[in-house]
Amino acid sequence: MLNREKSTACFERACRTIPGGVNSPARAFGAVGGEPLIMQRGEGQYLYDIDGNRLLDYVGSWGPHILGHGHPAVTGAIEDALRNRGTSFGAPTELETELAELVVDAVPSIEMVRMVNSGTEATMSAIRLARGFTGRNVVIKFAGCYHGHVDSLLVQAGSGALTHGVPSSPGVPAGCTADTIALEYNNLDELAETFEKRGDEIACIILEPVVGNMGVVAPQPGFLEGCRDLCTKHDALLIFDEVMTGFRLAYGGAQERFGVTPDLTTLGKIIGGGLPVGAYGGRADVMKTVSPTGPVYQAGTLSGNPLAMASGIATLRTLKDTNPYPQLEQTTATLVEGLRNAAAEADIPHSVAQVGSMFTLFFNPDPVTSFTVSARNDTDRFARYFQGMLNRGVYLPCSQFEANFVSAKHTDDDIAATITAARETLAELQQG
Repeated sequence: MLNREKSTACFERACRTIPGGVNSPARAFGAVGGEPLIMQRGEGQYLYDIDGNRLLDYVGSWGPHILGHGHPAVTGAIEDALRNRGTSFGAPTELETELAELVVDAVPSIEMVRMVNSGTEATMSAIRLARGFTGRNVVIKFAGCYHGHVDSLLVQAGSGALTHGVPSSPGVPAGCTADTIALEYNNLDELAETFEKRGDEIACIILEPVVGNMGVVAPQPGFLEGCRDLCTKHDALLIFDEVMTGFRLAYGGAQERFGVTPDLTTLGKIIGGGLPVGAYGGRADVMKTVSPTGPVYQAGTLSGNPLAMASGIATLRTLKDTNPYPQLEQTTATLVEGLRNAAAEADIPHSVAQVGSMFTLFFNPDPVTSFTVSARNDTDRFARYFQGMLNRGVYLPCSQFEANFVSAKHTDDDIAATITAARETLAELQQG
């Protein structure tokens, strides 16, 4: 068992001044029970909490740390920017252009890009841009795809192709979601029917090309291509939310991996190397609609600040120079095979999903292709699995509905240790 004395005391202190003791609900342990550990530092593939526990990390700050925590090229770039440049000016810097050029060079769909401060800000801005460019209001999203806490996208899945979104959070007026249609991911027939009935009203589709927010869910063959074809046919824009998958599944993101080119792309996480950064970009004719060259307004005082830009540049350059993607995929495949075997040995119903260095062990016997299937996951069993792995020094996302991430720092020994921990934990679950 882990020593949690200091974490418990610190969390109790946090709860007195911070709602729920956390600054993002994804960090709370509500789905798995207990209280979150309070982290002190990260190093390579490890996290260290304030009680001195060393944890093998498969969260990676929810995706950004593909190079591991504290990579010297990244920390060195941040230190240089802090000492020799500054934190923020509210004025242009050369670093903004340098990162923009790296993004344009890497991502197939992006001809121009605007830096922002978070993935939520990126998706919010991309939706506004799509509506402004097309002169239409209706947005299609898919149940289980999370695009940040944007009012118009915080909706539950509709029961049919023409069902309007219902706000899934208090504080979101019904009017904000009246023009949002939520459909089933990987259901191309439902999407085609919706376009047939309302194609001249639809501004865009926004989706995660590989979903990471109901566990890892891959697109079925032909689904992304079908989305592309329907948008082209009906003069709507296709938006890939690559906040999670960008520079994670390939240097050019999921669109490079699957060979499908959207009109707009949102980015975050890895392009900041662990600092708060987002971006949206795409076709030049669409992006020129953004202020100050066009009428669609979007602004941000801290957008493109030197620290975030320096961190992003160092991260992208390192990824381009070292090309860790083949090894990341192989390392993840070895881990996934070990988890699959461990669950089978314990005779626990399961399925495992992997795309690149993202993976999820589902406590569900059926392959997860949509939110409808993912909603049948055995979340109680996952909670026990999470706690068992944590007590064995393996830090996983604290929800069955989140992706796990492998970094370039994870070694063969780390993978073997993780598989051993999983085998022991799953055996305990079966006995219990």
